[in-house]
Amino acid sequence: MKIALFITCLTETYYPRVGIATVKVLEHLGHEIIFPRAQTCCGQPMYNNGFHDDARDLARRMIRVFEPYETVVTPSGSCAAMIRDYYPSLFQDDSDSQTAAETLAGKAYEFVELLVNVLNVDMRELGVRWEGTATYHYSCHLRGLGMTDEAIRLIRGIDGLEYRPMDGFDRCCGFGGTFSLNYPSISGNMVRDKVHNIRETGADAVICNDAGCAMNIAGACRREGITVRCVSLAEIIAEGLGLLDREDAL
Repeated sequence: MKIALFITCLTETYYPRVGIATVKVLEHLGHEIIFPRAQTCCGQPMYNNGFHDDARDLARRMIRVFEPYETVVTPSGSCAAMIRDYYPSLFQDDSDSQTAAETLAGKAYEFVELLVNVLNVDMRELGVRWEGTATYHYSCHLRGLGMTDEAIRLIRGIDGLEYRPMDGFDRCCGFGGTFSLNYPSISGNMVRDKVHNIRETGADAVICNDAGCAMNIAGACRREGITVRCVSLAEIIAEGLGLLDREDAL
C-alpha cells in the first residue's frame, strides 16, 4: 500500500522522532511511505479560534496536496480529528469542496487506528519486544475518531512490556491547544492531576500518541520532579523491532 505521511506541525517541530518511527514501522510492514513536501498546517489552530476562512484556505491546500494518495496517516489524533470531523463542515456552501473534503476524511487515519483497524497488525506475530513498565494517556480527540481501546490492545500485545493502567487515563490533560493559554489555572490543575495519576502507577514511561498532550504532560512531569519518559507507541514499536535505538527518560 502507498501511504502518505501527514507529519503535523507539533510533531515535525518538537517530536520528529515520532515521525521517523511511524515511517520505519510502516515500511517494516511492507508499505511504501510518501512524504508530500507541500503539506503545511491542517488549520486546526485557526478553526479553534474562529478564523474559519483561514482554516478553509489551509484545508483546501491539504485536500489538494493529499488528493493523489489512497491512504493518509498521521501520528496525531487531534489533527486526524480535524480532517475527519471538521473539514466537511467547513464547506457546507461549496458542494465540490465538501465532496473533496469527505474523500480526504475517508482515507485519513491516526497511526494506531491504521495499525489496528485497517492493517490488523498483531504485536506478537510481528515480534515486538520492549522491556519496561508503561502506562497510557488517552487523548481527547481520539473520541472524535471513534477510537476506544486500540492503543491498549497493542500495548498488551508487546512482549516484555508491563502495562500499568492509570486512574483517569481518558481524562483530558488540560492542554487543548489554546485552552491552556486562555485558562491557564484550570489547565494547570488538570495536568497536575494527570501527573499525580502517572506517579501512582510507578511506571517508567507514559505512552502518549498526540504531540500536544505529550508536550503538556512531559513538561508538567519535569516541573513536578518525576523522572518518566513520555513516548509514543510508534517509538515503542520501532524500538521493540530494533528499528530505532532505545531512548531513556531524561
